[in-house]
Amino acid sequence: MAIKRPKPEEIVVNLRQVEVLMGLGMPRIDAIRPIGVTEQTYYRWKKKYGGMGTEQLKELKRLQ
Repeated sequence: MAIKRPKPEEIVVNLRQVEVLMGLGMPRIDAIRPIGVTEQTYYRWKKKYGGMGTEQLKELKRLQ
């Protein structure tokens, strides 16, 4: 069975979801669990896509 990799748009949404949960006072590790990735994957995504909105993501895709 093939591994389903999330699209960049889904990654940005997941990062935003974690930020919202942490803003509500939830510990970081507990906020990461609902999106279904490891803590290492979260930090990798945050490094690459952190702070990006959908418009910025579209611009990044266009430049690549």
